[in-house]
Amino acid sequence: MVWPAGSNMEKFEGKVFTALCTTNILISSLVFSKITREQREPYMDEIFHVPQAQKFCEGKFYEWDPMITTLPGLYLVSVGLIQPVVWLAGLSGRAVCSAAMLRFINTLFNCGNLYLLYLVVCHIHHKDKSRTACRRILTALALSTFPVLYFFTFLYYTDAGSTFFILFAYLMTLYASHKMAALLGVCAILFRQTNVVWVVFCAGTVVAQQLDEAWAAEQAKKRDHPRSPSAFHVPLSVAGGKRLVRFLWGFVTTPANVKTVVVATWPYLLVGAGFVSFVVLNGGIVVGDRTSHEACLNFPQLFYFLSFTLLLSLPLTFCPRRLLRFLQSVRRQPLLYLALFALALLLVWRFTHVHKYLLADNRHFPFYVWQRVFQRHPLVRYLLVPVYVFAAWSFQDTLLQGRSLFWALAFAVCLVVSTVPQKLLEFRYYIVPYLLYRLHMPLASTPRLLLEFGLYTAVNAATVYIFLYRTFQWPDSTDVQRFMW
Repeated sequence: MVWPAGSNMEKFEGKVFTALCTTNILISSLVFSKITREQREPYMDEIFHVPQAQKFCEGKFYEWDPMITTLPGLYLVSVGLIQPVVWLAGLSGRAVCSAAMLRFINTLFNCGNLYLLYLVVCHIHHKDKSRTACRRILTALALSTFPVLYFFTFLYYTDAGSTFFILFAYLMTLYASHKMAALLGVCAILFRQTNVVWVVFCAGTVVAQQLDEAWAAEQAKKRDHPRSPSAFHVPLSVAGGKRLVRFLWGFVTTPANVKTVVVATWPYLLVGAGFVSFVVLNGGIVVGDRTSHEACLNFPQLFYFLSFTLLLSLPLTFCPRRLLRFLQSVRRQPLLYLALFALALLLVWRFTHVHKYLLADNRHFPFYVWQRVFQRHPLVRYLLVPVYVFAAWSFQDTLLQGRSLFWALAFAVCLVVSTVPQKLLEFRYYIVPYLLYRLHMPLASTPRLLLEFGLYTAVNAATVYIFLYRTFQWPDSTDVQRFMW
């Protein structure tokens, strides 16, 4: 990172962050070493990823395991990093592309994620640098240890690399380097096809900025009117919704506005067009085996994400006054919340889908969440609706602090598109939306950030311990099985 010439505080912040990066590498390397010693052979999805990467290391780029459903981004990056070692040492590709070496690539991605998280935090929360330096560092450090993401940096999965390229693309979007952002978005899609949603989000933030400017210009003309709202405020009412719809319709039907948006977002539009072409030629978004990856309208998946977010962000958001404000909001707008409760009940009733893997694979934590919570009684899924509504209120209440409405709408649309079509309850799908949500929360106080980091560290320690030492065996197999996210 190029530090701007300035105060000693900025130099001190750079030194502290560098020290934390070094410490993170050392601790992650120790954890990586321990996990690799205990689980030498490929485990779970690694039984597909590791052999495929080894074929690429041997130059067999046309041999493909049909059980793999993602594009070969992870394997191409692996070959790009490992092949120079092969050439310099005169070794065979398969010898160097061991499971341990391939896993270590994700540990390197973890270090990159810490760096990118810090840069994004610095860009989003750039005001009053001298007073927020410690909090920016702690925010990046805590998010780099986000439990689901951190665990998979020690196995050969796509999550660490996928997150790295999405964060990198978003950082370039923030710096208005849109061609680079689009290129990095392509890299992210090569890791996981559904990342196209977050490339669209990057474009959406650009469009949101254009909408903000148009909205502000429109409101400026009305400021002499005593009832005019502030530039970015839209009242939560039927009248406010109508005003917003009229504004958006006027914006998209004005050729000059459309031209401005196209000029600003053309790199992302090219990526979108390329992705649509891929889907048409491929006959779908999934490559390889599609039987277990069928899209559906699983609206409760959004409720699961909101509950997950509420739980993981408790160190920052927990406050009795927050619950009181929610109850006051319900009292002020009972009809609105009654409609929300009814809609949530309907979605849970009609659109709850349960994937066969969720019911069959007892190695994953979601299996136990479903078994011990949702399957305790048929009414449990309906009794949780008040929690879902509160989680949704808390989510939007936090997200709109310092964010424009149009930015929030872009994020909300991408969140729905990324979660609802997923039939399988899988916490890994929540990594990117959670990180983007958390990055845009107002900077918390130092004690709350330390509490967040402590919670994540405790969860990570427990997860790694359970994975390593609470093994079990299936009755019809002698293989050692391990619990994991």
